[in-house]
Amino acid sequence: MDAQRLNMLRNIMALEFTCVDFNLYLDTHPDDYRALAEYNATSEALAVAKKEYEALYGPLTNYGHSSSPRAWRWIEEPWPWETIF
Repeated sequence: MDAQRLNMLRNIMALEFTCVDFNLYLDTHPDDYRALAEYNATSEALAVAKKEYEALYGPLTNYGHSSSPRAWRWIEEPWPWETIF
């Protein structure tokens, strides 16, 4: 796997972790508007990062969550969850 692809996956994983962490925090602190703003900004950055990755390397998720506009790319390897860091 090339370095750019690996770096993009790591960034996506970091953003996903941050979104989950904010989500858990906001479950117990729903009136923390600063945290909510940070969550929203992180969520938007995650959407952009996923879109950029999928444009270059194909879908990250299946079942209608990611399109595959040029060709069916699920047969390409490695799959994101098979990556060894």
